[in-house]
Amino acid sequence: MIRLEHVNLVVRDIDAMVRFYQAALPHWRIRGAGEDQWQGKPRRWLHLGDDYNYLTFNDNGEGTNRDLAGHSVGLAHFAYVVDDLASVIARLQAGGYAIAKPGAEDRYRQNVYFVDPAGFEVEFVQYCSDLPEQRNRYSD
Repeated sequence: MIRLEHVNLVVRDIDAMVRFYQAALPHWRIRGAGEDQWQGKPRRWLHLGDDYNYLTFNDNGEGTNRDLAGHSVGLAHFAYVVDDLASVIARLQAGGYAIAKPGAEDRYRQNVYFVDPAGFEVEFVQYCSDLPEQRNRYSD
């Protein structure tokens, strides 16, 4: 089996990132944290997730994230499959986070996009079918 275990993100404000992701995924916890050097520069790092998946945040970022409305090379978005999309949306909105864009209308899945405090676009998707041919279809 192959699966994605973690994504390592360079950010400016680790605490803001923790608040956003714990609002969306409240079962996530801080798995570990520390301070060290990265490429000759001090950094604070933190792993937030569960026993199987996590995000790594590093606070020594410089500059700004790519313009999501532009065509610059870089990360466009990443996605999490959730069991209850309405609850994720409600928790994020209660935390002061606005929907960045709604997902496409589809009878077999619902999705929505938010932008996290570091400027990364995050998709949350709920599948309404267990059949791969329905979940993974690309046209009606």
